[in-house]
Amino acid sequence: MKRLLVLLFLVGLSGHAVALEAISVPLDAKTIDLTHAVERHSEQTDKVQVSTAPGADGIVRRIEVHSSRPDGPSDWAVFALSNPSDEQIDRLLVAPHYQLIRSGVLWPDLGSQRVVAVTPSEGFPPEQVQSGQADIYRITLDPGAVITFVVELHSEALPQLHLWQPDAYEDSVNSYTLYHGIVLGIAGLLALFLSVLFVVKGTAMFPATAALAWAVFAYTSIDFGFWNRIFALAPANEQFWRGGTEVLLAGALVVFLYTYLHLHRWHVRYSHIAILWLLGLIVAFGILVVDPSVAAGLARMSLGLTAVVGLAVILFLALRNFDRAIMLIPAWAVLVFWVVGSWLAVTGKIHYSAVQPAIAGGLVLIVMLIAFTIMQHAFAGGALAQGLISDAEQKALAMVGAGDAVWDWDVSRDRVEASRQVEHSLGYPPGGLEGPARHFLSLLHPGDQERFTAVLDAVVTQRRGRINQAFRLRSADGHYLWFTLRARPIVGTDGEVMRCTGTISDINDAKIAEERLMQDAIHDNLTGLPNRQLFLDRLQFALARSRAEGVAEPTVLVFLLDRFKSVNERFGHSVGDSVMLAVGRRLSRLLREQDTLARLQGDAFAAIILSETSQDGLDAVAAEMMSALKTAISVGEHDIFLSASVGMGFTDPQQSAEAQLQGAETAAYNAKRQGGDQIETYSGAAATNIRASRFELEAELRKALDGGGIELAYQPIIKLSDRLPAGFEALLRWEHPTRGKIPPSEFIPVAEESGLIVQLGLFAMERAARELAGWQAMVEGENMPFVSINVSSQQLLRHDLINDVKAVMTRTGVAPGTLKLEITETMVMQNPEYASKVLARIKEMGAGLSLDDFGTGYSSLAYLERFPFDTIKIDRSFVHCGESQTRPIILRSVIALAHELGMEVIAEGAETESDTEQLRQLGCEYVQGFYYGRPMTAQMVQQLVRRPVARAS
Repeated sequence: MKRLLVLLFLVGLSGHAVALEAISVPLDAKTIDLTHAVERHSEQTDKVQVSTAPGADGIVRRIEVHSSRPDGPSDWAVFALSNPSDEQIDRLLVAPHYQLIRSGVLWPDLGSQRVVAVTPSEGFPPEQVQSGQADIYRITLDPGAVITFVVELHSEALPQLHLWQPDAYEDSVNSYTLYHGIVLGIAGLLALFLSVLFVVKGTAMFPATAALAWAVFAYTSIDFGFWNRIFALAPANEQFWRGGTEVLLAGALVVFLYTYLHLHRWHVRYSHIAILWLLGLIVAFGILVVDPSVAAGLARMSLGLTAVVGLAVILFLALRNFDRAIMLIPAWAVLVFWVVGSWLAVTGKIHYSAVQPAIAGGLVLIVMLIAFTIMQHAFAGGALAQGLISDAEQKALAMVGAGDAVWDWDVSRDRVEASRQVEHSLGYPPGGLEGPARHFLSLLHPGDQERFTAVLDAVVTQRRGRINQAFRLRSADGHYLWFTLRARPIVGTDGEVMRCTGTISDINDAKIAEERLMQDAIHDNLTGLPNRQLFLDRLQFALARSRAEGVAEPTVLVFLLDRFKSVNERFGHSVGDSVMLAVGRRLSRLLREQDTLARLQGDAFAAIILSETSQDGLDAVAAEMMSALKTAISVGEHDIFLSASVGMGFTDPQQSAEAQLQGAETAAYNAKRQGGDQIETYSGAAATNIRASRFELEAELRKALDGGGIELAYQPIIKLSDRLPAGFEALLRWEHPTRGKIPPSEFIPVAEESGLIVQLGLFAMERAARELAGWQAMVEGENMPFVSINVSSQQLLRHDLINDVKAVMTRTGVAPGTLKLEITETMVMQNPEYASKVLARIKEMGAGLSLDDFGTGYSSLAYLERFPFDTIKIDRSFVHCGESQTRPIILRSVIALAHELGMEVIAEGAETESDTEQLRQLGCEYVQGFYYGRPMTAQMVQQLVRRPVARAS
């Protein structure tokens, strides 16, 4: 605060100074544009005096700030911020060094340091965050505070000044990282490819095009900050390199146009103009050392003139049937469009944040189009264009493109051979897989040998059939890798099998992703502990063993962490995840081998205790685990203290595992309601109260069904190709006259126990189909909306379901395939044979079938092709599996599996633009989540169908 002097007088009603108007900073605002909200001051001295915004007491003060630079003129920006909330607010003040938008055509702003220092009217100076792309300062606003900030500028130029939430700014920066990498990769590969073509082909247009590609690569490297990350350029040096790449780009474009069109053959004046033009750019290159801004301005003018003049020359030559000019028209038209867009950006006519990376990407696209053009011309008369490739060469090229290798078994000689790439994958020397069949079989995993041998024997014996086997081969280091073999027998003139020949492919990555998918289906993604489903399965097994063998019954303990939400709110979710991992490890170490610990959800853990049967022993186990949780957990510089509410449930072998767990959970919630940090035992009285409550809820649910208290809400399902609603999922809603909204998680279990779920399902089907038919009547064309309806296991196993679906579709007249029934894999596996027949009949009647919660059960991969589903809904647990590197592999495997089986894919839980974009790139057709809309009424859907609005991408 040495540079801040608060003057000893206050500004009252005398009007000696004009106070700032403070900008309110809402808690939920991700970014605030301060560019045009700041007051600008240019002083001839090294200090500035300004009036502050009125504080909480309404008093306006005068402050004086001294420059951190030597005596002389200084430039300042002043603004005030207020925190109207009762929470401390942390924000980032960001001033980018370079922005293409509004940078200008002549003497453009090529970027520099913008902010020298930031001085607040009270408190400590903001901390500067190191960044090579912007001046960033971390600002903290206390609750109710009104602070005036005086910003010392490096120069009078301040193109942009924003106030960001730290997480939002990080997301904004990271959102373009993948895009930048892709564009840079394409630009680099394109430049390298064209350079190689120049070496191979040797014609003049290839080096000219390669030079243009390298210039574009250099420009994008500077624009995306890649060059700065490698060499840590200072802002002043970055101006030199940015201006240099623009001059280089302008010169390369002129050289390409002159070389490709052979302008020297048309008229000598073309050569004179090109030489003078290049001399001017060489002069601009010399000016670059003195003033990069002037050089960049000349380069930008040259780019615009080259595009316009080049278009005129191309059209002139095209009218004279010059084939090169005709072929260049599409690429040059895109270039002209790019120049117009760039002019609109640098002059500020368009100022969206995505414009700058889009212009760089468009430049790479132009070079790609030019490269395709010259390749088409260069190889127009070659053998590739004339189709002089033999059938054998075509098959060989197809195998190389598919990445497959040849596998061959000469039966008469008993010799197996495989391509070198398989041997390389396994780490064997050349010929390491060659030899008799028994040698190849010895390399198979013991679990695959018998099956593979039986298939080979069957093919040789029957002299027909196909081999389609997946198996594991032992590598040189002893590990096993997955391969798939597709082969068929070749029968000789004597009717015997001469050899078996086919392709062998490495599928190890896909198998690992599949195994990870199965692992994640029954384990918690964060802690690796069993999830609720696996916990219930193990509890059911323990209860069955207790009934069959007469051993001691298991005991269920449920742990609810007290006040864990405050940990996330105070320290963030990353610290909360670390705490969860520590809790899981501590509880696991206290259990014995026969016990089971699981993470049910959020801050809830559960344990199956088989090692202790006495009450004293169980109390000791629970007390020991509670004590372990109270020990401080150190995460970074923080020591976090926790406690837990424990529910103990003594099991009854005659009841289901779900009922046993619910009893222990009820006891844990009772302990938490009583203040937490205690053990509560599940009692019969509590069970009686629960049953009484369920009977009362069942009676009211019957009344609601009869009286019209149940309604449907519809959540949009978005088609990623156009970001428009393609369909909706129908959801049951119950508005109780006295209790208000009752969540489905509360009344659906009651409906299932009482049998009302069948009546509820039929109501939902009829109502949704009737409203769907009305929406479809308003839509023209083939893009009819669809509606998905959840079907319970009781409905699926009833003989009347087929008749119900047929009657509803006949009465309403909905379009075929637009009324979809959503069924979970757990339902169909209760009676697979019967479910398969029912679903096939429903499919024949024109209803759609969707497999809901894909991957959360045990049999999704083994039985997927057995049932006639046309849609797969990926569970949200796979969409939100953190930032793991395996996440794209898992999603890609699931989507590819669905497409191979001819099914469409809907991803649930797409809550961010990054989720949506990644799913689109992986080939997912539809998404569903709160990012695109929460459940809405039928009237709102009707308006949406009439006037669909795409989500901004």
